[in-house]
Amino acid sequence: MASRGSRSEKVKRIFQQFDGNHDGGLNREEMAALVVAVNPRVKFSEEQINAILDEVFRTYSEFIDGEKGLTYEGLLRTYDDGAGDVDRDFDALGLELKPEDNAGTSIAAEEASSSSIADERVMEPHKKQRTAAWAASPNHGIVFDDTWKLVDDLEILIKRLKSKQSKDGKLKNDNSDVYSEGWSRELGPSTEITDKRVNWEETGHDYAVFVKELGVLRSRADGSRSREEAFDGHMAIGRVLYDQHLFKEALVSFKRACELQPADVRPHFRAGNCLYVLGRHSESKEEFLLALEAAEAGGSQWAYLLPQIHVNLGIALEGEGMVISACEHYREAAILCPTHFRALKLLGSALFGVGEYKAAVKALEEAIYMKSDYADAHCDLASALHAMGDDDNAIKEFQRAIDLKPGHVDALYNLGGLYMDMGRYQRASEMYTRVLSVWPNHWRAQLNKAVALLGAGETEEAKKALKEALKMTNRVELHDAVAHLKQLQKKKLKGNGGGNGEEAFIIVEPSKFKSVGEKTTLRADLSTALDIRSFQRITRLNRCDVDQIKKEINETDVPMSYSGGVPEKSIRKASLEEILHRLLKFLKPETFIGAVKAINQKVLSVLDESESGRLDLGMFFAVLAPVCGGSPDKRKRIAYEALLWRPVNEGSSQIRKTDAQRYIKLLRAIYIPSQGASEMLEIHGEMDTSLVSLAEFTAMFDDPDWGFGIMSTLLKLEMGDRNRHGSHVCATCRYPIIGSRFKEIKSHFSLCSQCYSEGKVPPTSKLEEYRFKEYASEAEAVKDKCMWFGIHSKGSSSPAAS
Repeated sequence: MASRGSRSEKVKRIFQQFDGNHDGGLNREEMAALVVAVNPRVKFSEEQINAILDEVFRTYSEFIDGEKGLTYEGLLRTYDDGAGDVDRDFDALGLELKPEDNAGTSIAAEEASSSSIADERVMEPHKKQRTAAWAASPNHGIVFDDTWKLVDDLEILIKRLKSKQSKDGKLKNDNSDVYSEGWSRELGPSTEITDKRVNWEETGHDYAVFVKELGVLRSRADGSRSREEAFDGHMAIGRVLYDQHLFKEALVSFKRACELQPADVRPHFRAGNCLYVLGRHSESKEEFLLALEAAEAGGSQWAYLLPQIHVNLGIALEGEGMVISACEHYREAAILCPTHFRALKLLGSALFGVGEYKAAVKALEEAIYMKSDYADAHCDLASALHAMGDDDNAIKEFQRAIDLKPGHVDALYNLGGLYMDMGRYQRASEMYTRVLSVWPNHWRAQLNKAVALLGAGETEEAKKALKEALKMTNRVELHDAVAHLKQLQKKKLKGNGGGNGEEAFIIVEPSKFKSVGEKTTLRADLSTALDIRSFQRITRLNRCDVDQIKKEINETDVPMSYSGGVPEKSIRKASLEEILHRLLKFLKPETFIGAVKAINQKVLSVLDESESGRLDLGMFFAVLAPVCGGSPDKRKRIAYEALLWRPVNEGSSQIRKTDAQRYIKLLRAIYIPSQGASEMLEIHGEMDTSLVSLAEFTAMFDDPDWGFGIMSTLLKLEMGDRNRHGSHVCATCRYPIIGSRFKEIKSHFSLCSQCYSEGKVPPTSKLEEYRFKEYASEAEAVKDKCMWFGIHSKGSSSPAAS
């Protein structure tokens, strides 16, 4: 091993070689030249070079001498910290020590010959030539000479396997030049992996032989002279396998390295990357948590890696659907490394994912400020601006993303959706066509193209597009779209409005809508109930039995907090997300993200009015209970027990009346915002100390005017909003009626629940007053029809008999 004396001399020679202006410091330009020169096989992008220099100048800021740059002592410290291999860099540059420089190193050299660590002998030219980016990168290079032999042998095995599988046509998407992405992003799961991924055939004889021979190499690594050398061997084997997209085998090597040095961050980190690429997001998260724990325990040694650990942990959490938790780690990464534009972009995208659009715009604009050609950031910024209603700037941002990356599917697809919202159907159709040129099997783009063409009046083209969509998938919404198209065609042939320039409906004021019979839901009530039902559908909370909330109440241990002097069991949003993950464990990650977004926008925004980031857990459980699954009585009882669990009521068998009143008004503010928001202003300052029993609470809850009486209408929707009514279609939207059918008694047209709640009627049926009867199912309608015929037949037979 090189002695401290010879190491310092080598570092001095390297320093002098690149200190072009002889000012005693390496500025950014000189440091860039050094990085490129010692990595001759690596083609660094300008972005990667800048990221490397940012990291060096930040980590070793105490050794930066103004504009002169990094001092000799700073460069020496980088090598001492393991941020590079001085021997390999010295050899790569073709430098030599002068005889006087080498004096006094014989003892050190003699000691090195018996050391298990690589000695000072010159690296063979072939090693220098085929050194991959990671092997030469700071803190991650190969340390031991015997490890190079393992890498050599492994590369021969991989080439042999590649040759056999290519010959048999089993290897797909081979890209032999795919490396990790350099210092700045080499450690992170990247979108580029999926774009360039090599798919190996893992079931054949050739692969089995490869795995067997790989096992021999692993045994050689295990038989090394020291634990450190064995670790070096397994890490190198894992890196080579990872670079060649042999992720399962790479994972085995990194796991073995974890066993050898559990406190080392790198094997946990790399194992996490492998698991993420393999789609094992939960296990990936656990490995990143271990890496984070090791990095925080290791002090400044791993400071350079902490931002990327937080970023990758966030990505793994997003893979599980835990977007709020991911935001915390992206924020931490951005704090640790303010120039980490990728962390800011991911933060902005995650904030958009949970509906926090204003904060998302800010983060995404910061990312773009640092990297103006960041197409993904422009795309997500556009989506956030559109969500906030700033469509003009949204179009500009989408277009910027497309200019930077013409095949950007998300930008093209979302711009199509924006044009649809604006009524620019022809432009929308063009965007969806471009999506399909990049992704031919994108059935949603095909369906939306059909709808856009329909809006543009190109009915025949719309039919063709729908047929193409049906070839791609057999989803029920496509069949409904086909039925809708047919109805519109019939309507057009009859000249019944809705055609070119003709109004498809008129909106009638609520006072003109009358209901026939006690079972017919009032229009205003249905509108509110449909909104709540839509929330249930997005969150799937009605599939979560309310008993699960009771279980969480019994099992969740929440420390007491005293914000504002009042005792509360309050938790952070990220912790609340974990509870929701347990309650909605049956959801896929992408569906869970949508559920969290809806809950964040509708519920948490009201409960956390002060935007402190903390929430009263008991009140949250109580607010959720009425929209969960279970009988209405059980839902009310669990809501009551959730309020009883809160510290202000703990130890009592009844809740305070003021808490019950506040709860009811919060419930109305969340689910009936048109009425509940103003009521919230009335509850401050009330000091009624009386107690309320469950029976009294239920009476307050069921009050149709001041309680949550809308629940009876919600229950009706829950039981029947999937019912179909044969061939009946809505007279205004022309879609098949699903759920209740509302029939106008005089004109005999029928409306779906949505159009009825919005007061839409066909323009051909203008009346002074509209009287509707509700049919929950077609069986009810048939029964009603039979009764009507029975009554009228009796009435008509009487005169005849007389």
